[in-house]
Amino acid sequence: MRILLLTHTFNSLTQRLFVDLTAREHEVSVELDINDSVTTEAVTLFRPHLILAPYLRRAIPESVWRNHVCLIVHPGIVGDRGTSALDWAILEGETEWGVTVLQAEAVMDAGPIWAAETFAMRAATKSSLYRNEVTEAALRAVLTAIERLPDYHAGRWQPVPLDAANARGRLRQTMKQGDRAIDWEEDDTLTVLRKINAADGFPGVLDSLFGKPCHLYDAHAFPARGVLGRVRMGIVRATRDGAVWIGYVRRADVGPRIKLPTIVAFPEAADLPEHADEAADIHYEETDGVGCLHFDFYNGAMGTAACERLLAAYQQARSRPTRIIVFMGGPDFFSNGLDLNLIEAAVNPPDESWRNISAMDDLCQAILETDNHLTVSALQGNAGAGGAFLALAADQVWARNGVILNPHYKNMGNLYGSEYWTYRLPRRVGEDEARKIMRHRLPLGDEEARRLGFIDAHFGRDTADFVAQVKHRAAALAAAPDFAERLSAKRARRAADQAAKPLAQYRAEELAHMQRNFYGFDPSYHVARHHFVHKTPHSWTPRHLARHRELGWTAPQD
Repeated sequence: MRILLLTHTFNSLTQRLFVDLTAREHEVSVELDINDSVTTEAVTLFRPHLILAPYLRRAIPESVWRNHVCLIVHPGIVGDRGTSALDWAILEGETEWGVTVLQAEAVMDAGPIWAAETFAMRAATKSSLYRNEVTEAALRAVLTAIERLPDYHAGRWQPVPLDAANARGRLRQTMKQGDRAIDWEEDDTLTVLRKINAADGFPGVLDSLFGKPCHLYDAHAFPARGVLGRVRMGIVRATRDGAVWIGYVRRADVGPRIKLPTIVAFPEAADLPEHADEAADIHYEETDGVGCLHFDFYNGAMGTAACERLLAAYQQARSRPTRIIVFMGGPDFFSNGLDLNLIEAAVNPPDESWRNISAMDDLCQAILETDNHLTVSALQGNAGAGGAFLALAADQVWARNGVILNPHYKNMGNLYGSEYWTYRLPRRVGEDEARKIMRHRLPLGDEEARRLGFIDAHFGRDTADFVAQVKHRAAALAAAPDFAERLSAKRARRAADQAAKPLAQYRAEELAHMQRNFYGFDPSYHVARHHFVHKTPHSWTPRHLARHRELGWTAPQD
């Protein structure tokens, strides 16, 4: 069937639905919700059998929902209504939450229920819950609703009216900053974390540091009491019964109003006493001949310093008497490549872009040139742009079921990209498929990525199961009787590839393109980066998403 995804942005949930519905052979097109006339035009062009709204910030036009089946994906339990569903669930300490698929009607979130799923709540940020538990529950609920659509049209099934659903949820007002406000003398650590977690991603918690207003993000409990200081790129602040570490802020008074590491946004934080790093964003563990290198960078962004620190950690891991090194990334993201926020905030963005991509290339080169270990990239979470190609630097790439990959750069102002993608991608998927991947700019699901050869395997019921299986598989690989032969074959392949075309040549060719992106006459990359980090509202839907707007598209007559 033809399914139109109507959404505010092409976010992680929308991408997952796009990938999975396409894999089930539905004809899927996307329209960004810009205004009523654009939405109406999209419906007229595409003539969808179903309109699915996974993420909206305003109501669907009445002329659309009265004449078409429009299903809203709401991140709340049955009966929950309002725009801050997940925010309230976190702040109020709900132990179980859910996703409801309901039909659009005049009153928002009050239409009849088509499907619903529940999940256990973790102590986590709103963004993490949304990318994981909410997304998985939403997919299950959407698939159930789609299965019911033929019976609905035939009159054999009807959705359940909200007032007959015996719902636990209720109408809640949009959460305001007053609801999120932190009382640093009275609030305990758990309360502070809930408030910041409930605002993670958007809008942050309005507070102040050094007497200046800012929004707080990325908070973690700090194992100390009554301390104030800095740890890595964040600061530690006391609560009533302990302390929290605050990694990112967004200032409202000066500079670019984007999320930045706290000591970047507030240079005066550098004068605070430095505390030991009790919860490093990079850590290493070793067992059964396997070294696992974890790196959990906020939103998967890897700035120059992060790349350099990860390279140093990898060089240390490579010196250990192990057989396998596994790049674990973090539970939410493997990597999303360059840190565009830090680049945007730099005094000279072109120069910082160059330093950042050079540091990424140094890391990839070190992995590619490793000849004393077999290497594995284990993607617990999504990966995009240079982060997807960082994964390809390893010998094997394993992904958790449900991971979404965006292995392309062109959405960032036709950025060419580096990270040795011109070497690794064609060898995995072939020249023709490599060109398609880079040109189409569409997300890859785990099954398609495995079929193409971009990844070698996908498995795991959830993150914990995936990590456990990764360690088991890596230990088996390290203990395999033919390990020496595998390592020897790897060295032979690398030597043959180096003789055919040195790594330095791939890097030079890629960076020649990147130099034009950074310093050339075409400002597309800098314009696209600015709009991306400042969350500029979309003015149109990109053509590669809106197939109904492709040249030559003809509205079906069925």
